[in-house]
Amino acid sequence: MQRWPAMIEFIRPSALTGRGILGMNARNLEFIGRYNRRSLYPLVDNKLSTKHLAQDHSLSTPALHLAISEQHEVAGAVNLLGTLDGFAIKPAKGSGGKGIWVITGRDDTDFVKSSGAVITDSDLRRHMSNILAGLYSLGGGVDSVIIEDLMRLDPRFQGLSHEGIPDIRIVVFQGYPVMAMLRLATHASDGKANLHQGAIGVGLNIADGSFAGAVQFGRPIERHPDTGNELSAIQIDAWPVILELAAQCFDMTGLGYLGTDIVIDRDRGPMLLELNARPGLAIQIANNRGLIPRLRHIEGMKNRQYLPAADRVYYAMEKLALI
Repeated sequence: MQRWPAMIEFIRPSALTGRGILGMNARNLEFIGRYNRRSLYPLVDNKLSTKHLAQDHSLSTPALHLAISEQHEVAGAVNLLGTLDGFAIKPAKGSGGKGIWVITGRDDTDFVKSSGAVITDSDLRRHMSNILAGLYSLGGGVDSVIIEDLMRLDPRFQGLSHEGIPDIRIVVFQGYPVMAMLRLATHASDGKANLHQGAIGVGLNIADGSFAGAVQFGRPIERHPDTGNELSAIQIDAWPVILELAAQCFDMTGLGYLGTDIVIDRDRGPMLLELNARPGLAIQIANNRGLIPRLRHIEGMKNRQYLPAADRVYYAMEKLALI
């Protein structure tokens, strides 16, 4: 496999195209625009709708403690949270990890975030009010607050994700998992698995979930900047199970070009966290290869959508890994 230069921003656009890199315009026009009906967007643009849909389809997802949509509900919600040791607060219509607070413990009457920061009841009320006002929502519209179960770090990721739980982003096209990366939280990303905020993207071989490269802020990286642990030994267990969970999201939503975010909980295993109808393109940098050859291969298949999810996963692991 041909390696990409570390300074990838200096490569000519024509060279990127030759390497099979999917650009934003092609993604929007040829794949999102062609394969994602806009009427289906609300299924994934609202995390609460996604959660209910996953529950209806018996897909594993973090339990919902509470959802509120009115300012007068904030005080009661904070009182409920006082009975919980850990939870996650999210805007239902947020994007890019904005507005997500992960609470991992208590400090007397206060709460402790995954970053170690201590927050008060007043901080929680203010944050939930900001979410409801649309501070973090797509387009700035009014929003809802989701409070869901806290995911516990799988011991196998100890030292590989700092102040937060890693997740696995898998791009699914027409029901086939085509590319995957592990997103590792760092201190810079405030414990969130969001690459734009400083998380590490670790490319994963679609065949077996093994390490395929790693980047932070778009640059190659070999060790976690906070823990010093090497990244090259990463190997994701139960890989076919994770890919099948991602593939089933196509059957569940009908969206042909989809980003699925999956977490591996210490006690409950792989769980669907959220979905994205407009998944980003940095996954190609983490994997050191472009999406276009795999996407075109699937477009050329006959009856590609009529296989069960498990068969689509087997095909991806056997065939797409060679492309």
